[in-house]
Formats: sequence, C-alpha cells, structure tokens
Amino acid sequence: MYLKLIVFSFFLMLGMSGLVLAAESEHSDSSFWKDGIFHQTSIDLSQYEDGLIRARIEGEWGEFRVIPFPESFLEWNIGRRLEMLDKIKNHQPPDLAGPHNGIVASHGLTRKDSEFSLNNAVKGMGFLPKPEKLSEIIDLLHNTIEEDFPEKLAILESLYTNYQDIFDLNKQVSLELYSTPEFETHTFLNQMVDPGVSIVFLDVPSYEVRALSQLLHPEDPRLTDYEKQIVEYINLVHSYFHGEFPRLYIAVVYHVIEVFDNSPGRRDALGQKIAP
Repeated sequence: MYLKLIVFSFFLMLGMSGLVLAAESEHSDSSFWKDGIFHQTSIDLSQYEDGLIRARIEGEWGEFRVIPFPESFLEWNIGRRLEMLDKIKNHQPPDLAGPHNGIVASHGLTRKDSEFSLNNAVKGMGFLPKPEKLSEIIDLLHNTIEEDFPEKLAILESLYTNYQDIFDLNKQVSLELYSTPEFETHTFLNQMVDPGVSIVFLDVPSYEVRALSQLLHPEDPRLTDYEKQIVEYINLVHSYFHGEFPRLYIAVVYHVIEVFDNSPGRRDALGQKIAP
C-alpha cells in the first residue's frame, strides 16, 4: 500500500495541470472531432514497412526515415528505468529526472488563450513491444494485473532487463490524457496539424529526440488491428502501474527521426547529433 501511495502522489503532482475546467479558450479555430472521435490526417504511415513516414511539417509534406535509438541512449534509458523500479521497491520516491518524463515541444496551431503556437509539456514516456511480441505482453499484463504490487514491479523489471528482445527500439509511446471534444490541450492541437516534435529528457546525460507523433483515438473505426493493440497496450501498462482508469485514452506514438546528445560539460556532446 505504501508503494502505491508513493507512486500515486508522484504522478498526481505531475498531472494536476490537467485538472482544469473546460472553457471556450481551451480550443483553436480548427475542429478535429466528429461524433466524439478524431482521425489524424497530418501523418501517413502507408510506407512504414519500408522505414518511411510521410508527414506535414511546417505546412509542407515530406518523407522521413525512422531510425533506432543509439546504444548510448538505450543504456541510459533502460538503466534509469531499472533504478526507478529499485527505488520504489525500497520505499523511495522515484526521481522527477530521467526517461519517464519527456518534455515535449510542439508547434503549429494557436489556441484561443495564447498568441503563440509554441507549446511545451511533460509527458510520461515508455517503450512499445515489437509487433510480434505485442499480443504476448498484453496477455501477460492482463493475467497479472491483480497481483500484489511487488510482483508487478518484478514483471516490469524483467521486461526492461530483456528489452532488446521485447521492445521496438525506434519509438516511444505516451497517452494524451486530457484532450476531449470539450477540452483540448495545446500539445494535442499542435500535433494534429504538425506532428514534428522535440522531446528532451532532464537528466545527465541529456538527450533530445526529434520525432513524428502519431495520435490514435481508441474509437477511431479506421484503426488497423495493430493500432488497436497499440492503444490497448499503452492504456493497459499505464493502469498496470498507476491503477485502473475509467476509459481508454488517446494513444501517442513518437517515431524517432533524429537523436542529439545535449549533455552539459562534455565536449563531445554540446547538442551534437548522434543518430542518424
């Protein structure tokens, strides 16, 4: 119970900014919803099997190649995630810094409460299992979601320990927790019209990931079977760690295009591109 209180308090603090009353100002002049559902049209994954994504960036369509994370990023990311699980097991609060909290910069569409389209927001980040592993991991989480918290932490630890076999290492995933037809976050609005984002992680070493964001509404009838599984998995692993939630939330997939090392005090870093 104490472990759950630590985790709940930590993420309640992060999520308080979303607990606001909807108002007309929390929208743009553009409308993306029809009967409570949206379909993102600024990104095209029809060539994804060839490693390519088409997206509308800065108002123009372009073709981008998806890349895997460099080894240095993975060693840092996975290592820090295992450290976080160990802290929680030892009744210590997790750090605010690290790979879970990606700071997402986006732009593209002004909201009625601002004169700028530029926006920055902290989003919980994680990995997505490989397509051939996705069903297996979904079943594992479903079958163990009622286990005691220490047992669930051990399962998560085993996934990260075997990350190279389990996870798709060219993307990060998250949830858009607060956007609805009644209230839209600025991140959501920006990503709907311009999926190009920059994600920075507050830590040393410090990495910046430039990515294309794919938004998936759980009830979109145009989702493929694979995309439906993505939505299910991201919501499930969120509930697995934080407790059950009342509905499925919008899933976000960040496809990696470029990676930079922004680590301070290192002459070989200083914002240098390390992938591709």
